[in-house]
Parts: sequence; C-alpha cells; structure tokens
Amino acid sequence: MNAEFMQAFEQLGREKGIAPEVLFDAIEAALISAYKRNFGSAQNVRVSLDRSTGEIHVYARKNVVDEVNDARLELSLSEAKAIDPRYELEDIVELEVTPKNFGRIAAQTAKQVVVQRIREAERGMIYEEFSNRESDIVTGIVQRIEQKNVYIDLGKAEAILAPSEQIPDEVYKHNDRLKTYIVEVKKTTKGPQILVSRTHPGLLKRLFELEVPEIHDGVVELKSVAREPGLRSKIAVYSRDETVDPVGACVGHKGMRVQTIVNELKGEKIDIVKWNTDPAKYIANALSPARVISVEIQETEKMSRVVVPDYQLSLAIGKEGQNARLAAKLTGWKIDIKSESQAAQAAKLSVDSAQEELV
Repeated sequence: MNAEFMQAFEQLGREKGIAPEVLFDAIEAALISAYKRNFGSAQNVRVSLDRSTGEIHVYARKNVVDEVNDARLELSLSEAKAIDPRYELEDIVELEVTPKNFGRIAAQTAKQVVVQRIREAERGMIYEEFSNRESDIVTGIVQRIEQKNVYIDLGKAEAILAPSEQIPDEVYKHNDRLKTYIVEVKKTTKGPQILVSRTHPGLLKRLFELEVPEIHDGVVELKSVAREPGLRSKIAVYSRDETVDPVGACVGHKGMRVQTIVNELKGEKIDIVKWNTDPAKYIANALSPARVISVEIQETEKMSRVVVPDYQLSLAIGKEGQNARLAAKLTGWKIDIKSESQAAQAAKLSVDSAQEELV
C-alpha cells in the first residue's frame, strides 16, 4: 500500500467519524488473519503498518527457550544470541517473515476492513441518533408491506410498524406519508431496528405538543392520555397560567388545532377535558360530553359513584361502555355510573332495608 492509499483511508475515516488510529489497528488485526489464511501459518505473528508510508512488515514472534519443541513458536537460546547477544530465556524474538506478494493481499484486506468499519460506524451513528429519539414522533414514507408489517423509510434508516401497533382498519399504501411514535430502538447485527407505533398514547401526546404552542412552551400541561386507537381518545389538560384556558388552547380557533390531529389519526375522535386536583371534579370532567349531577368518592378503594340525569345515562356510558371506560383509564379511578332515578331507587331500597333491620 502506498502513502496516497493510506492518506485516503485516513481522510475517509475522519469524514465518517472514525478515529484513524482505530482504523489502522483494525487493519493490522485483519492483516494477521489474512497472513495466516493465505500462507497457512500457525505462527504467532505481528503486523506493522507504517502510518505515513503504508509499508507493511510481518514479524514471527518466538519465545526463547532451552529446548525447542515447536520451531514455529520457539527459538533456542543459542539461536537468539546469534541474532542479538542481549537475548535471555523467556524473551520474545521477532523475525521478519513478510512475503513478497503480501502487498496485494494487504491492500485488498485493508479495503474490506475500512468498508466494514465505515458501515459499522454509520450504523452506530444511526443507532445513537434514533435511540435518543425514543418516545418521539418521526415522519416517514411507507416503502413496502410484508407479512402485515409496514416498513417506513425515515431517510437514514427504516422503521417497522408491526400489526399490533397499527390502528385497526387503517389502510397503508406505498408512498403514504405517515407520522409514527418511536417505541424502541434495538441494536442488531444488520444495524439498528426501529420499532414504531400508531396506537401508542404517546403519539397523541406528542402530536398535541407539536400542534399546541402552549403545551410546547410549558404553559399548558398534558396530564393524562387514554386511547382506543382509531375510535376515540381523551386527554386531560391543565394550565399553569390562570389567564390561559387549557381546553381552548388545545381545541384552537374554530377547532383547527384538534382537527389537524384528528385528520392525522384518520378521524379518531378526541375529547379534551380539564384536569383537576379534586378527584370528584376531575371524574366529572372526564365523563364529558355527559353532564354529571354528583360524584361520590371512596378513597381507599379508588372507586367513584357517579350520578347523571336520566337522559344522559347512555351518553355517559357511551357506545359499548367506551366513554366510561376511557374516563376510568384517564383518571385512574373505577367509575360506577347511575342515572338519577336509579340512584334514587337505590337510596330508597337502602332506607327500606335499614328500617326492616330496626324492626
């Protein structure tokens, strides 16, 4: 290898973010393997690569011993002293064994090592970049669909949207532009594996952070998210500034902000409710759009009993219990909903039962 060849390696290493010394050490290690493979040698060898000229020298390393059992690995004391009188027992003597045609093999090996190291370095940089973006949103283009997995091109890397992370009934087509949430980034032998989601509650949270400046600036805080992907979601918001309405900020002028997010999620309905330190008020807000008459809290069981007007019962419970289920998930409280007449009847039965016990 000539000096120009070495300079090219060094420059390429710098451009790709690999320290030149790391590159040269890797080339030397690879040349040892190449020497043993091509010349059938079982000797202990060391390869020296001159960093400026590109000259390569191969040295056989032999232990100085009294009696030689293996000439490939050992050298007698008399032979060692013939080379240099200063050698003693157990010293290591290095004898040059550089083959005449080793330069061509060395150049080819070095090129392979450099290409491999650059590929590894690029994979490492991509891994670092995307592992730092876990729990963040990325925008990509659908490349292909294989065995129900959707592969998304993120530019420098490819992400996998698994069937379990896809919104039910959402159709993905080639070249579709898609926002996804990075769930996990794994290191593999083929490079970083980026797993993304369209169903994760974090996707909804990050979409609001991107769309609502007040959330991004920290004036409005998104306290909790509950999702049934593709169908309906609820978010609880709180304002640190009394002059800012957190719900209004998220809805936006004429509903523009929330509508942008609804469109991104292909029509998923989103309820935005006001968070409150008082569990009773928070639960009442969470059951929106239903109107609540009263909320009774049982702290020890983390249970609440909610009374709503008769005509609001089906709205409070929601289709197949969806509204109540999302409210419970949002607040972290169990919610038992009764209509006004059901609550009155239950109270009457309780009074009648108490009177019977007295009698």
